[in-house]
Amino acid sequence: MINIVQIGIGPLGRLIAGYIGERPNMTVVAAVDSDPALEGKDLGELCAQDRLNLAVRPSLGQAEGARRADVAVLTTVSDIARIVPQIEQIVAFGLPVVTTCEELVYPWITAPQQAERLDALAKSKGVAILATGVNPCFMMDTLPVVMSAACVRVDAIKVIRIQDAAGRRLPFRRKIGAGLTLEVFEQKRKDGSLRHVGLSESMHLIASRIGWKLERTEDRITPVVAEALIRSQSMTIEAGCTAGVQQIGRGFVDGQERITLVFRASVGEPSPEDTVEILGEPHLVSSVAGGVHGDTATCAITLNAIERVLKAAPGLRTMADIAPVSFSLAE
Repeated sequence: MINIVQIGIGPLGRLIAGYIGERPNMTVVAAVDSDPALEGKDLGELCAQDRLNLAVRPSLGQAEGARRADVAVLTTVSDIARIVPQIEQIVAFGLPVVTTCEELVYPWITAPQQAERLDALAKSKGVAILATGVNPCFMMDTLPVVMSAACVRVDAIKVIRIQDAAGRRLPFRRKIGAGLTLEVFEQKRKDGSLRHVGLSESMHLIASRIGWKLERTEDRITPVVAEALIRSQSMTIEAGCTAGVQQIGRGFVDGQERITLVFRASVGEPSPEDTVEILGEPHLVSSVAGGVHGDTATCAITLNAIERVLKAAPGLRTMADIAPVSFSLAE
């Protein structure tokens, strides 16, 4: 049995805790969240399940059962600046970490000092740290890297991920700007608070495995504008407002565009899909009609990666470093 301390009991943390409850080889032994409104509340009730008699506590040191944990699942923030202190506390506690922090997917280029700091600390404590999820960490980086194993030559990689955000959790819809006016969208785009986090890190992860040295990258964001009134179960978007975001990342080697990542997520997106194309020998194309649901798949990959992290060499790891992740009921 794998004992887990769940840190971060927001929408994603609650989803993950619910899926842990369905795994016969996993159990949550402690729950942590800094929100004072959650302190003392039962994790099971927060997840709309039966009562677990497991109270949410504000820190690891105060969480009953934390000392019995084998691993920490951390679902709090997306940026590396805020996640580093949290991970340092967990690692100092002696636990390996699986986190959904997007900027930690491949931070060696975008945040080398923080990456080296976490790597050194994890090695000193003999534990591994891994950031994972469906995107970044799988659909737009790890999957094309794995597909390239069938190639004798790779000239370029293109990934298109189109998501209907109507069924996604509220923080995700906020992150892509659904329901904003164009003016507010532009303000948030400029201050960096509105974007799909991790596109640059995905490009660097791909390049590191293929052996390309990216001379520059681009990450361009534009709004997806509602042409008519959009009504969904969770929100209403007026015509002329933003239904979501389109973000295109490009990575260049010797002046040539080698990596193209197209991410588009909007409420009411008519034709969701996930497509990976590798231009080379052979020319490979793999497509998932309807796309892979981001929330469900992120929960799945996070839990499926735990077994690999427990066996991984100490240090800050990426999805390309560890053994292949798969669904597993191994204890």
